[in-house]
Amino acid sequence: MENNNLSTNTKEEETMSSTMVRQQMPEFTMDAYDAKTGHYKTVSSEDYKDKWSVVCFYPADFTFVCPTEIAAMNAHYDDFQKLGVEILAVSVDSQFSHKRFVETEPILKGLKLTIGADTNQEVSRAFGVLIEEEGIALRGRFLFNADGICVAQEVQADSVGRNVNEFLRQVQAWQHASKTGEVCPAGWRPGKKTLPVNTDAENMTGKVGDYITLEEILS
Repeated sequence: MENNNLSTNTKEEETMSSTMVRQQMPEFTMDAYDAKTGHYKTVSSEDYKDKWSVVCFYPADFTFVCPTEIAAMNAHYDDFQKLGVEILAVSVDSQFSHKRFVETEPILKGLKLTIGADTNQEVSRAFGVLIEEEGIALRGRFLFNADGICVAQEVQADSVGRNVNEFLRQVQAWQHASKTGEVCPAGWRPGKKTLPVNTDAENMTGKVGDYITLEEILS
């Protein structure tokens, strides 16, 4: 009986550990289209070593929600660059499809992003977002710190786009927490109050409400 329970627990742990959070960026190499230069190139996980980076998967070129997400990320491209964050968009389409997609979709005019071509689906599979029976990726967005560790991920189905403003806020919060050792309450933005657990953890334990109010959190 003890051995059976151990086997069951191990299987449950394996199932629950499918998240990328707190894991190292998977190693990969793939063809890509660099929209900023208009040229094809090769990208790899090594390109993002020692850098904050985000890898954004989307289902396919020439769809409906996908170009709106790509355009929204591109609209904040300079903001991410100021934070030292590199952006890589990825779908299972070829680099040639990516080029045609960017050139023909009006909302993608002026795109500066690089789009990876995961044609063999290995990268989507490594990140855990591949829908095997359909051969496309879910909407998966992964934020990696300068050590190559995933600190945040968002994965969802295809009918609803993601919020780039909220993601930018998360990047700012994660960078602040990493730099200061403080932790950021819900909805934190630059200039708002953090929780200095690195210097006052004992006094704050069980008394967070004495330090920060719900009104401050929601403001």
